[in-house]
Amino acid sequence: MRVGVMGGTFDPIHLGHLAAASEVAHHFGLQTVVFVPAGSPWQKADRDISPAEDRYLMTVIATAADPRFTVSRADVDRPGPTYTVDTLRDLRSEWGADAELFFITGADALNDILSWRDADEVQRLAHLVGVTRPGHVLSDPGLAPGSVTLLDVPALAISSSEVRARVARDAPISYLVPAGVDNYIAKRGLYRDTP
Repeated sequence: MRVGVMGGTFDPIHLGHLAAASEVAHHFGLQTVVFVPAGSPWQKADRDISPAEDRYLMTVIATAADPRFTVSRADVDRPGPTYTVDTLRDLRSEWGADAELFFITGADALNDILSWRDADEVQRLAHLVGVTRPGHVLSDPGLAPGSVTLLDVPALAISSSEVRARVARDAPISYLVPAGVDNYIAKRGLYRDTP
């Protein structure tokens, strides 16, 4: 079994995330991609983020139409800061030792991976796949040979921070996020206080 793991804050999830997951699934012949919204991301402790339950529900809505995609509550339900190594340990336990895990991350996060908790174990638990992200150069940060693949995905210049900023200034986000996510954001009044 070949399983993609796409962790992220998903505040909110957008079409760029979905396009990246689809491209990686196609490239590696993955049977499924598990989206794992972060519970309390340690890298963003200095920033207000939407409640984990809202981010989880938006991810469920966004991925519902693609049968290859599933969503895990592993990080949402785990107390304390969210670390990738814990996510991968949980998913390894769930999927078993025979599953091949492919951890999908953006170029910006990949550049910082050596600062992650237990970075060596992260590399042992999953093959890392770095995907292009607007405004960030895709480069191997010096990881073990064969532990990372760099993959260009269709250019979708969308970021969660831009989506939040557009909502805050009452600009449309149609075609940046799935329609169900757009409706959820409006219904819950998310990002209205974002500068």
